[in-house]
Amino acid sequence: MTLRRVYAAVSGMRPGTAVVLGVVAVFAAWMITGLGGETLTRDVSNVGTFALTAVTSGACLLRGARSRGRVRGFWFGTGAGLLSWATGQGIWTWQETVLRGEVPFPSVADVGYLAMLPFIAAGLLLAPVARQTLAHRLRSVVDGLMIGTSLLLVAWLMVVAPLIGSSGSSTAELSVTLAYPLGDVVLITVVLHVLALLRRRGAQAGMTLLVGAAMVVICVTDSMYVLVSLQGDYRSGGVLDVGWFAGFALVLLAARLRGQQVPEDLEQDDAAVVERPFAIALPYAAVVGAVLVSIVWFARTGHADSFFAWSRTVLIVLILVRQLITLRENRHLTRHLESRVAVRTAELHASEQRFRALVQQSSDSVAIISADSTIRYQSDSVERIFGYPATMLLGHRLVEVSGKAAGPHIAAAIAAVRDELYASTVIEVPIRHFDGRVRLAEMTVTNLLDDPAVGGFVLNTRDIHDAKELQDQLLHTAYHDGLTGLASRALFRERLEEALAAAGARAEVAILFLDLDGFKEVNDSLGHAAGDELLVRVAARIRETVREHDTVARFGGDEFAVLVQSIAATRDAEAVARRIVAAIGEPVTVDGRELHVGASIGLASGADADDTDQLLRNADLAMYKAKSGGGGGVASYDPKMHNVLVERLQLEADLRVALEQGQLALHYQPTVDLQSSLIVGFEALVRWHHPTRGMVSPLEFIGIAEATGLIVPLGRWVLAEACRQAVAWGADGDRDLTMAVNVSVRQFDHGDLAEMVAEVLAETGMPAERLRLEMTESVLLTDTDENLAQLQRIRALGVTLAMDDFGTGYSSLAYLRRFPMEILKIDRSFVDRLGGGDREDVALVRTIVQLGQSLGMATVAEGIEDEVQLTVLREMGCPFAQGYYLSRPLPAPEAGKLLVNGLPTPAVAA
Repeated sequence: MTLRRVYAAVSGMRPGTAVVLGVVAVFAAWMITGLGGETLTRDVSNVGTFALTAVTSGACLLRGARSRGRVRGFWFGTGAGLLSWATGQGIWTWQETVLRGEVPFPSVADVGYLAMLPFIAAGLLLAPVARQTLAHRLRSVVDGLMIGTSLLLVAWLMVVAPLIGSSGSSTAELSVTLAYPLGDVVLITVVLHVLALLRRRGAQAGMTLLVGAAMVVICVTDSMYVLVSLQGDYRSGGVLDVGWFAGFALVLLAARLRGQQVPEDLEQDDAAVVERPFAIALPYAAVVGAVLVSIVWFARTGHADSFFAWSRTVLIVLILVRQLITLRENRHLTRHLESRVAVRTAELHASEQRFRALVQQSSDSVAIISADSTIRYQSDSVERIFGYPATMLLGHRLVEVSGKAAGPHIAAAIAAVRDELYASTVIEVPIRHFDGRVRLAEMTVTNLLDDPAVGGFVLNTRDIHDAKELQDQLLHTAYHDGLTGLASRALFRERLEEALAAAGARAEVAILFLDLDGFKEVNDSLGHAAGDELLVRVAARIRETVREHDTVARFGGDEFAVLVQSIAATRDAEAVARRIVAAIGEPVTVDGRELHVGASIGLASGADADDTDQLLRNADLAMYKAKSGGGGGVASYDPKMHNVLVERLQLEADLRVALEQGQLALHYQPTVDLQSSLIVGFEALVRWHHPTRGMVSPLEFIGIAEATGLIVPLGRWVLAEACRQAVAWGADGDRDLTMAVNVSVRQFDHGDLAEMVAEVLAETGMPAERLRLEMTESVLLTDTDENLAQLQRIRALGVTLAMDDFGTGYSSLAYLRRFPMEILKIDRSFVDRLGGGDREDVALVRTIVQLGQSLGMATVAEGIEDEVQLTVLREMGCPFAQGYYLSRPLPAPEAGKLLVNGLPTPAVAA
């Protein structure tokens, strides 16, 4: 890994560094080959070595100035040592190359050379190393002492002892001679110690390794220099100088590799100290090497001196100390491992307990069975779920104890997953509870036969009986009407689709759509409870009249449907429809009251439809046709009905455009005082002149406006336009004319009608007392309390309220005193019968007039068509009247002329 780091660093070397190392390589080649002669080679070596050392020391000092912490000390120590060596080399070069003198040994230059060693050692000791505990630091010191003592012993035997034994050396020579190898031993010891503790990652690791390798090369070269110098064979510029060149080149490379990052794949975590074989074996390798050298040396000389004996003793003591430290570390490590094992065991036990608790308290029963379904393990939760003690089931075959109904299904499930590991299947089987009840269970069978931890089939079984019952109940609720128990719209649709799919011909399927006539009045007048009771009675009567296999459904409200299937479905459906009409037509007693309702039924055959939706739509159209005919009958679908529907939709779209583009207009029919024959007011009636259809009757579009909600904006426009016209007429004359405007029940359902009336009065300047709002009795019967509150707010504005079409509604007399009405308008159906000679018709109209007088209400007769009707009404004392005999509804200009000129002569004369 270290070599890979160095390679990664070198591969990213800067160009300047590459040039310097290239020059170093050229110098080394020059010296090795000896090109240019001995003198030139010596001079090149001296100058080149000095230059290289000076550049390298400068690079190290510059790197130290740009670093922080221990790294700064490492580079300053290395730079100072190289600077000292460069000083010695400069002195040597000056004496030998410049002065051309013979440099003695030892010389002043040796001081610079030797001074490098302590600086470099100090720098290496400051290099960042892995974090250590106190025991690790102590053992590192012992390891360093072992390495140093071993190297000293080797140096003593190989170098120092032979030098001391030579008689030709002076004291100075001997001192310098001993200083080099001993200093080198110390430095190499420091290098090995630091490399053993070096951090495992980071760019600094590669740099420290290069510096350490350089120091080993330099120390070996120094030792060789001492031996060669003592023998008198050393010459500058020789091959020996290549060692110094190589060492300083490595240091320069390390200093110039600043900022190089180690690749991510070489990074390792150094959060904790991890012993490496190199660090463990290095001290013992040094001792073994020293022992081998000692054996060889003793074999050659046959004697041992005191240094040899003391060194051996020191090594033995250090080995013992190291073993004691190692023993202590091992004991600490053992206790640590035991503690971790105990913690891990406790965690595993707690995890096992949690797993057991989860299994036992799970909503599932967990079992492991062998290939023949023998139960090998059964969780205790089975007793809580199915009532069986777990021990009762162990050792028994599941396919046998589960019963005849469930056994075959379980065996089939096991066979389905037997051939594939981890395959699983889910089945629903009936399981007999311990108390005898049969419960529906969901069982998941998983094949773990080849799993060494299980070695069988795993069964997860849960009781889904209650959930299944709830699901069935919810399904029944979704497919059946909660009030009547009939099929719902969803179930009816499904059965209709099935019937159409199964029928040999679509004519074999027919449906009836049924809507009650008069139900709304019952529901509004007697309350929802009475309405619900009526629906239940009607549903029962429908069930009694249909055939056994016919489907009866309630779609909502008072809408019902019947599905008829037979070869002659249309004919049979007609017979069923007639029976339903007759049955529903019979009186129904609810809360002691006899109620009468009818049924409008639409019939559609599958032969007239392409799909289910079209068949349902056809029946709906037929039902509306039956209702529009007065109710209480049956109408069969005709394709023309669809055209009517399309035309109705087109008319609705055109009506929206008419409102936006101002195609509507108001005509005004006068209200006449029968005593004075004067016009006292007008009724505003909306008219629509269609661009292509011509004049469209209000009977055609008012119903559409009410059904679609367009009556709200239409009603506001009519009210505002009528009020503006009334204000205009009031400004031109001296009479206070009233303006009557019809109000639909739908306007009460959409927003605040009283607020809208107040806004229009404010906008137009219409006096409230001159405005008369006319409404049918349906307003009084729909949402009674809310409508009463709105009417009271309108009356508080000063607006007059009139009941239109009086006598045609349901139980209208019951509301006369409750609602703030001031005018009764006698329906034209009563006026039409006047003058026919029937005393009862005359008596009925007279009664209404007298009723109005007794209640303080004015009466207005509508629909006067001839002179006889007018005369009878005058004789009865009816104060006001309207009708074509008096005047047709007229556009505003013509109505204005009528107001000025008066009524035509015949009407006045009458």
